[in-house]
Amino acid sequence: METTGTLEEISIDYKTNRPKISFLINDKSKLPTIEELKGLKLKITVKRHIKKRSLNANNYFWKLLQELCELAEIDTIEEYKRRVKELGIFRRFKIEKDNINTFEKMWISQGVAWFCEIFDTEIIGNTEFKIINAYYGSSSFNSKQMSRLINDLVEDCKIYGIETKTPAEIKSLLESWNKK
Repeated sequence: METTGTLEEISIDYKTNRPKISFLINDKSKLPTIEELKGLKLKITVKRHIKKRSLNANNYFWKLLQELCELAEIDTIEEYKRRVKELGIFRRFKIEKDNINTFEKMWISQGVAWFCEIFDTEIIGNTEFKIINAYYGSSSFNSKQMSRLINDLVEDCKIYGIETKTPAEIKSLLESWNKK
């Protein structure tokens, strides 16, 4: 069972000398389920409730991309990578060949949309270096970059008849994106 509520009271049970905690639950319909648990040993997890973020420019981009990829029957991540490469938003690194795997693991650990590709090879002395293009995830884009990404996708969505937000709605998403 999962619900929301507030922590109301903390006291010490004088018989057992253990903490006694009471919650005020928001959903009355959970009461029968809660009553069934009375006296049973429970696994209790309490976390701060965080309201889900409203749709932002990046969420909107991913939602549209997923719709487009489903209709076009193409892989969403591969299509994402293609679009980001077209924008050219990456950082170039020169890394010793033996350190490529470590670097790539570190870079892609920032999110599913962060990726790398080997651009070139350079030999300096007896050491082989790989030139890596490390592409940033769209969550790190500024509003101008995000605008280009979304606008290109919206044009493609129109071809497939996918409904998109109006230019004014997209502008509003991008303005709030700039304030993040």
